[in-house]
Amino acid sequence: MKVIKRDGRSVDFDKNKIIIAIQKANNEVTKPNRATKEQINEIVEYVASQDRKRILVEDIQDIIEMKLMDYKKFELAKKYIVYRYTRTLVRQQNTTDESILGLIKHSNKELMDENSNKNAIIASTQRDLIAGEVSKDLTKRMLLPEKISKAHEEGILHFHDADYFLQPIFNCCLINIKDMFENGTVMNGKLIESPKSFQVACTVMTQIIACVASSQYGGQSINIKHLGKYLAISREKFRKELHREFDGKMSDELIEEVVKQRLKTELAAGVQTIQYQINTLMTTNGQSPFVTLFLHIDEDDEYVEETAAIVEEILNQRIQGIKNEKGVYITPAFPKLIYVLDENNNLTGGKYDYITHLAVKCSAKRMYPDYISAKQMRANYNGNVFSPMGCRSFLSPWVDENGNYKFEGRFNQGVVSINLPQIGILAAGDEEKFWKLLSERLELCHEALMCRHHALLGVTSDVSPIHWQYGAIARLKPGEKIDKLLKDGYSTLSLGYIGIYEVTKLMTGEPHTSPKGQAFALKVMKRLRNACETWKEESGLGFGLYGTPAESLCYRFARIDKEKFGDIKDITDKGYYTNSYHVDVREHIDAFSKLKFESQFQPISSGGAISYVEIPNMRNNLAALEELVKFIYDNIQYAEFNTKSDYCHVCGYDGEIIINDDNEWECPQCHNKDRKKMNVTRRTCGYLGENFWNVGKTKEIKSRVTHL
Repeated sequence: MKVIKRDGRSVDFDKNKIIIAIQKANNEVTKPNRATKEQINEIVEYVASQDRKRILVEDIQDIIEMKLMDYKKFELAKKYIVYRYTRTLVRQQNTTDESILGLIKHSNKELMDENSNKNAIIASTQRDLIAGEVSKDLTKRMLLPEKISKAHEEGILHFHDADYFLQPIFNCCLINIKDMFENGTVMNGKLIESPKSFQVACTVMTQIIACVASSQYGGQSINIKHLGKYLAISREKFRKELHREFDGKMSDELIEEVVKQRLKTELAAGVQTIQYQINTLMTTNGQSPFVTLFLHIDEDDEYVEETAAIVEEILNQRIQGIKNEKGVYITPAFPKLIYVLDENNNLTGGKYDYITHLAVKCSAKRMYPDYISAKQMRANYNGNVFSPMGCRSFLSPWVDENGNYKFEGRFNQGVVSINLPQIGILAAGDEEKFWKLLSERLELCHEALMCRHHALLGVTSDVSPIHWQYGAIARLKPGEKIDKLLKDGYSTLSLGYIGIYEVTKLMTGEPHTSPKGQAFALKVMKRLRNACETWKEESGLGFGLYGTPAESLCYRFARIDKEKFGDIKDITDKGYYTNSYHVDVREHIDAFSKLKFESQFQPISSGGAISYVEIPNMRNNLAALEELVKFIYDNIQYAEFNTKSDYCHVCGYDGEIIINDDNEWECPQCHNKDRKKMNVTRRTCGYLGENFWNVGKTKEIKSRVTHL
């Protein structure tokens, strides 16, 4: 039996600790009130006989108190309770030393490897992680209700980003870059006026991104079309300069050709600024800004031609990549790219199909962009097309006092996710029990989400002027509360969920791709969505059902349940749970069928939904990849596909890394075997954390990669 400590650590059950604790309480009472040796042994054996793989230390203490009362050792029970309370006070004085010192000494692997985007060795990142440990500790002990903290530790739910909960900051947002460009902004007390050229606009945009990212903990997204106006301004600027200097000396045609060449140079330099600034700037949490660029060539945009040129340049530069310290071109992690498929570029003869061809080429080589179908999105969101936030969650449509839809300048207050497979395990096929448990746990999630909401109520605009006073979100006055932006659906609260596949298998005996399983899965999804709608109706707050990649949470929930319930075939024995509504990786299903099947879940999961497929290396077969892009436009709102994107940083080999006869990773070109000098992508199950060699021995690696 494993005992789960208050700090989340799992240790072996130790009978001696119970004996010592009771004996210490025994020493505080007179002999007639003491527990006998036999009674102490009975208590120990009773605790040990609990048929549980995993037990909280608090539950053990509750059992001890109950048994002492059964023996009518009331004074002893009182002393034990006092002893227990005293120990709690001692722990509350300092509970973070071990984890923080482990971080400094590089021995706390769980904390150091928790976020693949953070290098836990460097000082600036360590500073953020140390502060995060303190925040998590205070959150668990003092800020959250005990039942929420306990539910998080037991894997009933996951209270995301507890390391930032102590601070009055939020999750992710859509930056209102148009407002900041047109009306200026302020950073570090310095006025930044409206840009007068494309190059300056690109520089200002990246500085805004870094400033915004430093005052929130999630990602941020920017619609690139707002740069189109400034490319047009640069064109006019060049034209006026040339006419002023060479009027009568150069023909209009020649002037226009020079303008075109200068603009091309400015465009390339501006986009390079975006790419390099985002990848070299550090936010205050010691990592590159988690930013997404939304690439929508919108025919209704006044500057659609300029936007098309910017998107084309972004894709060309992403295809090339960025040089690492060895001078080898690699795929940068940021900015993430989302390319919108619309009537003008869906590969059926549209004006901008040539840019979509480029996007597909980029996806084949660099894994980005992801794809949004404007056609499907308009059907799901009242005719609107807009970017997900950096964390891939979507805002609900919101209309201002003039009847206009608004998405930019809005944000997400936070996320809580529910562990669906655990409910299925406990229900054991009993549907009545399942729906009852689901309702109870949804209420826990609701209470946890309200904790997030209440933590932001009363916050003033002064905590982050870039957000609240200078346009990223709003233009509030100094000292003004942000409360109105938390209510009436302006911002969102997200209910995440893990394991539709597993819970369906547990309750029906079939995957959710079968007719019987599909009916049950849809019923569960609709129940989750109904909960969000009910909470929204009752409170006026913007609750949304959020089904997108959850990174390591798929593994955390599965690990907890395996410790608690043991190996369950096709459920806990895999080592992971399937993300949201996604088809399990072991299901035999082709890419087109997978996307079509999952498309029915996306409108239900309106607070966030993405589907993905992994396909063979298609750099030499782009036509096949383009067929998949056409399919996305007609069939699913949001999708990505991952091709094998292995890479050797030693020689620059840009192909599949092999596993040799000795079960070692090896570059087939230079024969490098140092895994740290390779990128190896295996993303079928949606896991976005560490590569698989960090979780087991080489023989295990080979089998996992084969099916993942």
